[in-house]
Amino acid sequence: MSHTPPAGAPEPDTLRVSIGGMSCGSCASRVTRALEAVPGVTEASVDLIGEQARVTFEDRADPGAVADAVSSVGFTPVVESVELSIEGMSCGSCASGIERALTRAPGVVSASVNFASERASVDYLALATDRARIEDAIRAAGYGVTAPRALGEEERDEAEDRQRADRARDVQKLRASVMIAAALTLPIVVLDMGAHLVAPLENWLHASIGAQNLFILFFVLATAVQFGPGLRFYKKGAPALLRGAPTMETLVMLGTSAAWGYSVVATLAPGALPAGTAHVYFEASAVIITLVLVGRYLEALAKGRTSEAVRRLIGLQAKTARVERDGREREIPVKEVQPGDVVLVRPGEKIPVDGVVTEGASFVDESMLSGEPLPVDKREGAEVVGGTINQAGSFRFRATKVGADTVLAQIVQMVERAQGAKLPIQALVDRVTLYFVPAVMAAAALTFVLWLIFGPAPALALALVAAIAVLIIACPCAMGLATPTSIMVGTGKAAELGALFRRGEALQTLRAAEVVALDKTGTLTEGRPELTDLVVAEGRDESTVLGLVAAVEAKSEHPIGEAIVRGAERRGVPVPEAEDFSAEPGRGVTAIVEGERIHIGTERYMSECGVDVGPLAGDRDRLADEGKTPLFAAAGGAFAAAIAVADPIKPSAPAALSALGALGARVAMITGDNSRTAAAIARELGIDEVEAEVLPGGKVEALERLQRGGRVVAMVGDGINDAPALATADVGIAIGTGTDIAIESADVVLMSGDLRGVPNAIALSRATLRNIKQNLFWAFAYNTSLIPVAAGALYPVLGVMLSPMLAAAAMGLSSLCVLTNALRLRRFEPPLAAAARDGEPARAPARGAAHADEALGAVAGGEPALDVKGKVA
Repeated sequence: MSHTPPAGAPEPDTLRVSIGGMSCGSCASRVTRALEAVPGVTEASVDLIGEQARVTFEDRADPGAVADAVSSVGFTPVVESVELSIEGMSCGSCASGIERALTRAPGVVSASVNFASERASVDYLALATDRARIEDAIRAAGYGVTAPRALGEEERDEAEDRQRADRARDVQKLRASVMIAAALTLPIVVLDMGAHLVAPLENWLHASIGAQNLFILFFVLATAVQFGPGLRFYKKGAPALLRGAPTMETLVMLGTSAAWGYSVVATLAPGALPAGTAHVYFEASAVIITLVLVGRYLEALAKGRTSEAVRRLIGLQAKTARVERDGREREIPVKEVQPGDVVLVRPGEKIPVDGVVTEGASFVDESMLSGEPLPVDKREGAEVVGGTINQAGSFRFRATKVGADTVLAQIVQMVERAQGAKLPIQALVDRVTLYFVPAVMAAAALTFVLWLIFGPAPALALALVAAIAVLIIACPCAMGLATPTSIMVGTGKAAELGALFRRGEALQTLRAAEVVALDKTGTLTEGRPELTDLVVAEGRDESTVLGLVAAVEAKSEHPIGEAIVRGAERRGVPVPEAEDFSAEPGRGVTAIVEGERIHIGTERYMSECGVDVGPLAGDRDRLADEGKTPLFAAAGGAFAAAIAVADPIKPSAPAALSALGALGARVAMITGDNSRTAAAIARELGIDEVEAEVLPGGKVEALERLQRGGRVVAMVGDGINDAPALATADVGIAIGTGTDIAIESADVVLMSGDLRGVPNAIALSRATLRNIKQNLFWAFAYNTSLIPVAAGALYPVLGVMLSPMLAAAAMGLSSLCVLTNALRLRRFEPPLAAAARDGEPARAPARGAAHADEALGAVAGGEPALDVKGKVA
């Protein structure tokens, strides 16, 4: 369709978007129809060969709507992302202004600007715009932009050093400005305020120096403050005002300029003012600038502490690596290590990159990943992670992941993305801060007019004081810092505790989790079955029977068979050779061992083989009630033994589930076990709800059942078949020892397999949200209560006006209170911190669980879910 805009209509806006997944003309037609249905689109054409579309809007283009339309018909709009460091922001209004400028830029799908971390995250259509144009949009808004720190890139060290040096230089400049402003302001305060407080001093000053000469001295000192240290407010505030996007600098600039300008007229041309109104406020303008600079200096110091977690993570990275090149050992910068290089590690050294041990052995401190203080044994074939610390031994390993692909680099990126995220609770704040500064300017103007009309004499002087106080006391900084500073500190603390928030939004959702659903195999349990019980028939020797059973199971590759073989080896039982092995899928296995036919399987399989298990029927029921997998063995056609295999419960599970209950969350277990077995585990661990007999593909349906009634459900899992459920849950929590697919589907990643991280993450989420609400309450309460006071609301009742100098002090303290409160999260103590620190995992009684029918395949090479803990008989 086409459309010609009428004369005087806005110019049409055209977007180009790259589209993936189209394979035929029908695909192109579907995309075309979807694009034409987007509101405001006047023309849409799709190029199948070039895999792109051209979309014309009647007015301003909507890249987000275009991307959604393409996705809605099953194709992929090529959206690229970029993160940029922003320079020059001073308050939440600045961040909102940059966001607005970015979202209006052609081709930008979405943009998020974090004031606390001074970073912008931008998603854009690849063909519609590029990074250079996005940077230009930021610069056009009046701010600087640089590339963010990128761990693993060649210029990482230089960029990090440069960024650290820039921030240190900015802090030093602020400190110098504070010192200069204070030195120039102090004489004004002493001479002016001192004269008002001490009458003899005032008489002496007027007699020896003269009032007019004092005013000239104040003029010189205040002017030096105004256009020396205070010049920064003009450099940023004036351009922002001219762009129609005033900021905190604009408020300070207008307030101090009004006080200074009025005082200049009162000093140099007092006749131009109404009689009785020629008062000077040089002390107000100078003190305001000094106090605002002091606040900014303290704020800069505090903001630097909010990102300490990321700096500590980056500090774990080794600077150099010792590699074998051309038959010689060479020490090179870690950024030059390539995949496939053989790296040498000596005692006490940091492991520079990720890899696999090829020679030697040692113990490695991996506490930065798992939180566990005990070193981990590393031998040939073991994986090592960059940033961990080698202890006693030396070894060689082959580098597999370097630069931005290492585990440490991924952790840093995850933490930084979470720190830069905006929670849903931030939406209201963003709307308020966007219009806050213009609203304050309007309130100051209204205050001035009302005082001028209705105020007592001298009305002009009182109107000026009230208007300046309103401009100065308003603090969008506190509102802008309230959420992001808490997020930065909270996610940083979480990283220290081994919980990585891949999506910042999960920080808010997790605190509301009513149900925590856990997959059993590999999450609640170790994921590796063990032999737990062996009950032999009367007259049979235990070791002999175990050897016969192990001989048959040695031919099976199933985990249950491996568990039986391991059990025999641990007891030192010799395992003879088996012949004529065969498996009956879903029932059992058989083989000839030492001339005797051995059958192993379920009760039904025994019955088919003509073997009566009646003598041990009681043991069968007991084992099943204990949540173990019962199997039976026959030798030479006669019943020989009842066997139980179970998957041990993780030592951390009982304490973790108990802590979840203490936090008020219900615990649910999703398992493929039958109801009887699942109930046994639930009784043992105190689990509230059980979804039993769930097939691997049915976990999503089980999770949706748990979500009925609008309950917020967090899902904890580790396997590939957990990924859909993790994505469906309100919050998906992946065990860091699990599969990459599970981790990619999750919102939160626990770096170790320790389940204590789940209640710790929930408790930290609640503490962070509580901290955010405290900050927001303070910021909003401060502004809504003190702006009316600054406007003179107390004057009719108490006859007092708020001094602009006190307003400046209050404004600085407001931001500092928010930052200080956020930094309290660094002292957060998780519910299970002591056990984690001491390396003393909670112990649980041995229990086991497995679906008896699933056990049929255990001996036959099937795929059962065998998961429970048990004592080895």
